[in-house]
Amino acid sequence: MLYVLTIMMCVISCADNTLKDDYGYLYCHMSDRGEWTAYAISRDGYHYEDIIGGDPIFDPEEHARIEGGTRDAYITRSYDKKGYVMVTTDMCVRKSRVWDNYGIDLLRSDDLIHWESVTFDFRKGPTIFCNADAPDVYADFSTIDRVWAPQIFWDAEYLWPNGDKGGYMVYYSMLNREEEQYDRMYYSYADKSFTCLTKPQLLFDWGYATIDADINYLESDGLYHMLIKKEGGKPGIYTATAPTLQGPWSEPIEDDYVDFEGRKKCEGSSAFQLVGDSTWRVAYIEYSSKPKNYRICKADKYLRNFSDPINIEGVTGPQHGSFMRLTKKEYKRLQQWSAKEMARREQNVQAK
Repeated sequence: MLYVLTIMMCVISCADNTLKDDYGYLYCHMSDRGEWTAYAISRDGYHYEDIIGGDPIFDPEEHARIEGGTRDAYITRSYDKKGYVMVTTDMCVRKSRVWDNYGIDLLRSDDLIHWESVTFDFRKGPTIFCNADAPDVYADFSTIDRVWAPQIFWDAEYLWPNGDKGGYMVYYSMLNREEEQYDRMYYSYADKSFTCLTKPQLLFDWGYATIDADINYLESDGLYHMLIKKEGGKPGIYTATAPTLQGPWSEPIEDDYVDFEGRKKCEGSSAFQLVGDSTWRVAYIEYSSKPKNYRICKADKYLRNFSDPINIEGVTGPQHGSFMRLTKKEYKRLQQWSAKEMARREQNVQAK
Protein backbone atom coordinates (compact mmCIF):
# COMPACT_ATOMS: atom_id res chain seq x y z
CA MET A 1 0.00 0.00 0.00
CA LEU A 2 2.85 2.39 0.87
CA TYR A 3 4.54 1.66 -2.47
CA VAL A 4 1.34 2.43 -4.38
CA LEU A 5 0.91 5.67 -2.45
CA THR A 6 4.47 6.70 -3.24
CA ILE A 7 3.94 6.18 -6.97
CA MET A 8 0.66 8.12 -6.84
CA MET A 9 2.39 11.02 -5.09
CA CYS A 10 5.04 11.09 -7.82
CA VAL A 11 2.36 11.26 -10.49
CA ILE A 12 0.68 14.26 -8.89
CA SER A 13 3.70 16.06 -7.43
CA CYS A 14 6.91 15.64 -9.38
CA ALA A 15 8.24 17.93 -12.09
CA ASP A 16 7.48 15.42 -14.83
CA ASN A 17 8.62 16.17 -18.38
CA THR A 18 7.85 12.69 -19.74
CA LEU A 19 5.38 12.46 -22.60
CA LYS A 20 3.63 9.81 -24.66
CA ASP A 21 5.14 11.34 -27.79
CA ASP A 22 8.77 11.72 -26.70
CA TYR A 23 10.76 12.75 -29.77
CA GLY A 24 13.72 14.83 -28.64
CA TYR A 25 15.18 17.19 -26.08
CA LEU A 26 15.29 20.92 -25.47
CA TYR A 27 18.32 22.47 -23.84
CA CYS A 28 17.25 25.89 -22.55
CA HIS A 29 20.25 27.80 -21.26
CA MET A 30 22.05 31.00 -20.53
CA SER A 31 24.38 31.78 -23.41
CA ASP A 32 28.07 32.07 -22.62
CA ARG A 33 28.18 34.71 -25.37
CA GLY A 34 26.00 37.04 -23.31
CA GLU A 35 23.48 37.17 -20.50
CA TRP A 36 20.48 35.96 -22.46
CA THR A 37 18.43 32.77 -22.84
CA ALA A 38 19.06 30.45 -25.79
CA TYR A 39 17.69 27.14 -27.10
CA ALA A 40 19.24 24.06 -28.63
CA ILE A 41 17.44 20.84 -29.62
CA SER A 42 18.57 17.23 -29.91
CA ARG A 43 17.24 13.81 -30.85
CA ASP A 44 19.62 11.84 -28.60
CA GLY A 45 20.34 14.18 -25.67
CA TYR A 46 24.03 14.62 -26.54
CA HIS A 47 24.23 16.15 -30.03
CA TYR A 48 22.38 19.43 -30.43
CA GLU A 49 21.56 22.10 -32.99
CA ASP A 50 21.16 25.73 -32.01
CA ILE A 51 17.84 27.47 -32.47
CA ILE A 52 18.30 30.81 -34.29
CA GLY A 53 22.05 30.37 -34.11
CA GLY A 54 22.17 30.37 -30.33
CA ASP A 55 20.95 33.97 -30.25
CA PRO A 56 18.37 35.19 -27.68
CA ILE A 57 14.95 33.54 -27.92
CA PHE A 58 13.51 36.74 -26.48
CA ASP A 59 14.77 40.21 -25.62
CA PRO A 60 16.27 39.95 -22.10
CA GLU A 61 15.65 43.66 -21.53
CA GLU A 62 11.91 43.02 -21.92
CA HIS A 63 11.70 40.35 -19.24
CA ALA A 64 14.57 41.16 -16.84
CA ARG A 65 13.28 44.47 -15.51
CA ILE A 66 15.98 44.92 -12.86
CA GLU A 67 19.27 44.43 -14.72
CA GLY A 68 18.31 43.40 -18.25
CA GLY A 69 19.97 39.96 -18.22
CA THR A 70 18.34 36.52 -17.98
CA ARG A 71 20.78 33.98 -16.57
CA ASP A 72 20.49 30.32 -15.50
CA ALA A 73 17.27 29.53 -17.39
CA TYR A 74 15.17 26.68 -16.00
CA ILE A 75 12.19 25.49 -18.06
CA THR A 76 9.46 22.92 -17.47
CA ARG A 77 5.88 22.24 -18.48
CA SER A 78 3.03 24.00 -16.74
CA TYR A 79 1.05 22.00 -14.19
CA ASP A 80 -1.74 21.23 -16.73
CA LYS A 81 0.77 20.31 -19.49
CA LYS A 82 -0.85 22.94 -21.75
CA GLY A 83 2.00 25.41 -21.61
CA TYR A 84 5.45 26.12 -20.23
CA VAL A 85 6.99 28.03 -17.35
CA MET A 86 10.51 29.34 -16.94
CA VAL A 87 12.53 31.08 -14.23
CA THR A 88 15.71 33.10 -14.70
CA THR A 89 18.18 35.00 -12.56
CA ASP A 90 17.64 38.70 -13.26
CA MET A 91 21.29 39.71 -13.51
CA CYS A 92 23.70 41.36 -15.92
CA VAL A 93 27.33 41.36 -14.80
CA ARG A 94 28.31 43.00 -18.07
CA LYS A 95 26.43 46.11 -16.96
CA SER A 96 26.72 46.03 -13.18
CA ARG A 97 30.34 44.81 -13.05
CA VAL A 98 29.56 42.94 -9.82
CA TRP A 99 28.48 39.38 -9.03
CA ASP A 100 25.44 40.53 -7.10
CA ASN A 101 21.79 40.77 -8.13
CA TYR A 102 18.44 41.42 -6.54
CA GLY A 103 15.68 39.29 -8.00
CA ILE A 104 14.28 36.72 -10.40
CA ASP A 105 11.99 36.58 -13.43
CA LEU A 106 8.97 34.26 -13.80
CA LEU A 107 7.96 33.59 -17.41
CA ARG A 108 5.12 31.65 -19.06
CA SER A 109 4.37 30.65 -22.64
CA ASP A 110 1.84 28.70 -24.70
CA ASP A 111 4.21 27.81 -27.55
CA LEU A 112 7.86 28.04 -26.34
CA ILE A 113 8.32 31.10 -28.58
CA HIS A 114 6.21 33.94 -27.18
CA TRP A 115 6.69 34.71 -23.50
CA GLU A 116 5.02 36.83 -20.81
CA SER A 117 6.68 37.54 -17.49
CA VAL A 118 6.74 39.15 -14.07
CA THR A 119 9.83 40.32 -12.21
CA PHE A 120 10.37 40.13 -8.46
CA ASP A 121 12.87 42.63 -7.03
CA PHE A 122 13.41 41.22 -3.54
CA ARG A 123 14.88 44.50 -2.27
CA LYS A 124 11.36 45.95 -2.31
CA GLY A 125 10.50 43.71 0.60
CA PRO A 126 7.31 42.06 1.87
CA THR A 127 4.91 44.08 -0.30
CA ILE A 128 5.93 42.26 -3.50
CA PHE A 129 4.85 38.85 -2.16
CA CYS A 130 1.30 37.52 -2.14
CA ASN A 131 1.41 36.62 1.58
CA ALA A 132 2.70 39.93 2.90
CA ASP A 133 1.58 39.12 6.46
CA ALA A 134 3.67 35.93 6.72
CA PRO A 135 6.88 35.93 8.82
CA ASP A 136 9.97 37.44 7.22
CA VAL A 137 13.33 35.67 6.91
CA TYR A 138 15.12 39.05 6.96
CA ALA A 139 14.70 42.13 9.10
CA ASP A 140 15.60 44.26 6.10
CA PHE A 141 15.06 43.03 2.53
CA SER A 142 16.63 46.17 1.05
CA THR A 143 20.13 44.89 1.84
CA ILE A 144 19.75 41.66 -0.16
CA ASP A 145 22.85 40.97 -2.25
CA ARG A 146 22.01 37.88 -4.29
CA VAL A 147 19.05 35.84 -5.52
CA TRP A 148 20.59 33.15 -7.71
CA ALA A 149 19.66 30.26 -9.98
CA PRO A 150 15.93 29.71 -9.37
CA GLN A 151 14.32 26.41 -10.38
CA ILE A 152 10.77 25.02 -10.37
CA PHE A 153 9.05 21.94 -8.99
CA TRP A 154 5.27 21.48 -9.28
CA ASP A 155 3.74 20.47 -5.95
CA ALA A 156 0.12 19.35 -6.37
CA GLU A 157 -0.31 19.02 -2.58
CA TYR A 158 0.57 22.60 -1.69
CA LEU A 159 -2.37 24.26 0.04
CA TRP A 160 -3.03 27.98 -0.33
CA PRO A 161 -4.77 29.96 2.46
CA ASN A 162 -7.95 30.21 0.36
CA GLY A 163 -8.14 26.42 0.07
CA ASP A 164 -6.78 26.11 -3.47
CA LYS A 165 -4.39 23.19 -3.98
CA GLY A 166 -1.26 23.08 -6.10
CA GLY A 167 1.64 25.44 -6.52
CA TYR A 168 5.05 25.76 -8.12
CA MET A 169 7.83 25.50 -5.58
CA VAL A 170 10.45 27.99 -6.76
CA TYR A 171 13.77 27.38 -5.02
CA TYR A 172 16.93 29.50 -5.21
CA SER A 173 19.98 30.57 -3.25
CA MET A 174 19.99 33.93 -1.51
CA LEU A 175 22.43 36.10 0.39
CA ASN A 176 21.93 39.14 2.62
CA ARG A 177 25.39 40.01 3.90
CA GLU A 178 23.99 42.24 6.62
CA GLU A 179 22.13 39.31 8.18
CA GLU A 180 23.86 36.06 7.14
CA GLN A 181 27.38 34.88 6.47
CA TYR A 182 26.94 32.90 3.24
CA ASP A 183 24.52 31.90 0.47
CA ARG A 184 21.76 29.56 1.65
CA MET A 185 18.91 27.79 -0.14
CA TYR A 186 15.42 29.28 0.12
CA TYR A 187 12.07 28.59 -1.49
CA SER A 188 8.80 30.33 -2.35
CA TYR A 189 5.59 29.12 -3.97
CA ALA A 190 4.11 30.53 -7.17
CA ASP A 191 0.41 30.16 -7.98
CA LYS A 192 -1.02 28.45 -11.06
CA SER A 193 -0.94 31.70 -13.03
CA PHE A 194 2.80 31.91 -12.28
CA THR A 195 2.47 35.58 -11.36
CA CYS A 196 2.17 35.43 -7.55
CA LEU A 197 5.08 34.48 -5.29
CA THR A 198 5.10 33.78 -1.54
CA LYS A 199 7.72 35.09 0.87
CA PRO A 200 11.04 33.22 1.00
CA GLN A 201 11.46 30.42 3.51
CA LEU A 202 14.73 28.73 4.42
CA LEU A 203 15.09 25.31 2.78
CA PHE A 204 18.21 24.23 4.69
CA ASP A 205 21.48 25.50 6.15
CA TRP A 206 24.52 23.22 6.20
CA GLY A 207 26.86 25.80 7.68
CA TYR A 208 28.55 26.92 4.44
CA ALA A 209 27.56 28.45 1.12
CA THR A 210 25.49 26.37 -1.31
CA ILE A 211 24.13 27.36 -4.73
CA ASP A 212 22.66 25.90 -7.93
CA ALA A 213 20.28 23.29 -6.52
CA ASP A 214 18.50 20.90 -8.90
CA ILE A 215 15.72 18.75 -7.39
CA ASN A 216 14.22 15.62 -8.92
CA TYR A 217 11.91 12.93 -7.56
CA LEU A 218 13.24 9.38 -8.03
CA GLU A 219 10.84 6.49 -8.34
CA SER A 220 13.77 4.15 -7.69
CA ASP A 221 13.84 4.98 -3.98
CA GLY A 222 10.82 7.22 -3.42
CA LEU A 223 12.99 10.18 -2.36
CA TYR A 224 13.64 13.69 -3.59
CA HIS A 225 17.23 14.06 -4.75
CA MET A 226 19.04 17.36 -4.96
CA LEU A 227 22.20 18.04 -6.90
CA ILE A 228 23.98 21.08 -5.50
CA LYS A 229 27.25 22.97 -5.67
CA LYS A 230 29.09 23.18 -2.37
CA GLU A 231 30.98 26.45 -2.06
CA GLY A 232 32.70 25.12 1.07
CA GLY A 233 34.78 21.99 1.60
CA LYS A 234 35.82 19.73 -1.28
CA PRO A 235 34.80 21.23 -4.64
CA GLY A 236 32.35 19.34 -6.80
CA ILE A 237 28.65 18.72 -7.35
CA TYR A 238 27.06 16.70 -4.56
CA THR A 239 23.70 15.08 -3.85
CA ALA A 240 21.37 15.19 -0.87
CA THR A 241 18.01 13.50 -0.31
CA ALA A 242 14.74 14.27 1.46
CA PRO A 243 11.38 12.55 2.00
CA THR A 244 9.51 15.74 1.02
CA LEU A 245 10.26 18.82 -1.05
CA GLN A 246 10.64 20.99 2.04
CA GLY A 247 12.92 18.45 3.71
CA PRO A 248 14.47 17.66 6.01
CA TRP A 249 17.38 17.48 3.58
CA SER A 250 20.24 15.14 4.41
CA GLU A 251 23.85 16.23 4.52
CA PRO A 252 25.54 15.88 1.12
CA ILE A 253 26.80 12.39 0.27
CA GLU A 254 30.57 12.83 0.64
CA ASP A 255 31.78 9.59 -0.95
CA ASP A 256 29.97 9.82 -4.29
CA TYR A 257 29.94 13.11 -6.16
CA VAL A 258 30.86 14.68 -9.50
CA ASP A 259 34.62 14.87 -8.95
CA PHE A 260 35.92 14.40 -12.51
CA GLU A 261 37.30 17.94 -12.71
CA GLY A 262 39.67 17.68 -9.75
CA ARG A 263 40.22 21.15 -8.31
CA LYS A 264 38.60 22.86 -11.31
CA LYS A 265 35.38 24.70 -10.62
CA CYS A 266 32.03 23.33 -11.78
CA GLU A 267 28.41 24.32 -11.16
CA GLY A 268 24.98 24.66 -12.74
CA SER A 269 24.00 20.98 -12.66
CA SER A 270 20.86 19.73 -14.39
CA ALA A 271 19.71 16.10 -14.30
CA PHE A 272 17.49 14.48 -16.91
CA GLN A 273 16.59 11.01 -18.18
CA LEU A 274 16.84 9.74 -21.72
CA VAL A 275 13.75 8.22 -23.30
CA GLY A 276 13.33 4.59 -22.24
CA ASP A 277 16.22 4.73 -19.76
CA SER A 278 15.84 4.50 -15.97
CA THR A 279 19.33 5.90 -15.39
CA TRP A 280 20.20 9.61 -15.35
CA ARG A 281 22.32 12.13 -17.19
CA VAL A 282 23.82 15.05 -15.28
CA ALA A 283 24.92 18.15 -17.16
CA TYR A 284 27.11 20.87 -15.64
CA ILE A 285 29.55 23.63 -16.57
CA GLU A 286 33.27 23.35 -15.79
CA TYR A 287 34.30 26.99 -15.87
CA SER A 288 37.95 27.05 -14.75
CA SER A 289 39.32 26.04 -18.15
CA LYS A 290 39.66 28.26 -21.20
CA PRO A 291 37.61 27.43 -23.13
CA LYS A 292 35.04 26.24 -20.61
CA ASN A 293 33.60 22.74 -20.80
CA TYR A 294 29.91 21.89 -20.63
CA ARG A 295 29.77 18.22 -19.67
CA ILE A 296 27.13 15.52 -19.57
CA CYS A 297 27.94 12.53 -17.37
CA LYS A 298 26.08 9.37 -16.43
CA ALA A 299 24.52 8.34 -13.12
CA ASP A 300 22.61 5.22 -12.12
CA LYS A 301 18.87 5.01 -11.40
CA TYR A 302 19.52 6.23 -7.86
CA LEU A 303 21.32 9.32 -9.19
CA ARG A 304 24.61 8.01 -7.86
CA ASN A 305 27.82 6.45 -9.24
CA PHE A 306 28.69 9.30 -11.61
CA SER A 307 30.79 8.34 -14.63
CA ASP A 308 31.76 8.92 -18.26
CA PRO A 309 31.71 12.73 -18.65
CA ILE A 310 31.72 14.03 -22.24
CA ASN A 311 31.25 17.48 -23.69
CA ILE A 312 27.91 18.51 -25.16
CA GLU A 313 28.07 18.90 -28.95
CA GLY A 314 26.58 21.42 -31.36
CA VAL A 315 25.73 24.21 -28.90
CA THR A 316 27.15 27.71 -29.27
CA GLY A 317 28.09 29.04 -25.84
CA PRO A 318 26.54 26.38 -23.54
CA GLN A 319 26.15 27.49 -19.94
CA HIS A 320 23.92 26.97 -16.91
CA GLY A 321 20.53 25.72 -18.11
CA SER A 322 18.02 22.87 -18.07
CA PHE A 323 16.61 20.05 -20.19
CA MET A 324 13.06 19.14 -21.20
CA ARG A 325 11.70 16.40 -23.47
CA LEU A 326 9.90 17.52 -26.62
CA THR A 327 7.16 16.03 -28.75
CA LYS A 328 7.68 15.81 -32.48
CA LYS A 329 5.26 18.71 -32.99
CA GLU A 330 7.21 20.90 -30.57
CA TYR A 331 10.53 19.88 -32.07
CA LYS A 332 9.44 20.71 -35.61
CA ARG A 333 7.85 23.98 -34.48
CA LEU A 334 11.16 25.16 -33.04
CA GLN A 335 13.05 24.08 -36.16
CA GLN A 336 10.62 25.95 -38.41
CA TRP A 337 10.72 29.06 -36.23
CA SER A 338 14.51 28.98 -36.29
CA ALA A 339 14.65 28.63 -40.08
CA LYS A 340 12.19 31.48 -40.62
CA GLU A 341 13.97 33.76 -38.17
CA MET A 342 17.38 33.07 -39.72
CA ALA A 343 15.96 33.72 -43.20
CA ARG A 344 14.41 36.99 -42.04
CA ARG A 345 17.72 38.12 -40.60
CA GLU A 346 19.54 37.25 -43.80
CA GLN A 347 17.06 39.31 -45.78
CA ASN A 348 17.59 42.27 -43.44
CA VAL A 349 21.36 42.01 -43.90
CA GLN A 350 21.03 41.93 -47.67
CA ALA A 351 18.61 44.89 -47.61
CA LYS A 352 21.26 46.98 -45.87
